[in-house]
Amino acid sequence: MVPSREEVLREVMLETGITQSDLSRISGVRQPSISQYLSGRVHMSDGMLDRLLSCMGYRLEIVRRPVRQKLGRSPERSWLLHRQLAMHLTPETFTNWRRTMLHNLQRLRETTRGQPHLRNLDRWQRLLDDGDLSDLRRVMTGLDSESVEMREVSPMRGLLPQQERTEILRRAS
Repeated sequence: MVPSREEVLREVMLETGITQSDLSRISGVRQPSISQYLSGRVHMSDGMLDRLLSCMGYRLEIVRRPVRQKLGRSPERSWLLHRQLAMHLTPETFTNWRRTMLHNLQRLRETTRGQPHLRNLDRWQRLLDDGDLSDLRRVMTGLDSESVEMREVSPMRGLLPQQERTEILRRAS
């Protein structure tokens, strides 16, 4: 289990024997702020933690590791279908798909109500107008909540060959 930022700060302060007042004088960070960081009442960024640790002769090491994202059934199916489409996305296919996507976007605008869907339709419009394939891929394959919401009103219906679509949905079941 990864210790919290406040646990890391508290541990190093205990190990070095530095009090909140001492750390405040060394770092220039007000003592009440250090107290709030230690209690978890105020969020401490990695940058601030690294700054405070360096005053005690330590550095913050961040270990990155992959974590499997768990999506619900429908968001996962949508992600798999869009990921498959992303494999086909090239400047040429974008040009060929653009007309269908714009038509689908217009159809979605006629039937969609409420936020965040309307805002996401506007974002799809900007992506299609800009033609930035990198941004488009980011939305098609992203696991962040914004990308998941964007795919709920995706204008990419009918672009994936039926055989591929069927195979993706079969594997997702």
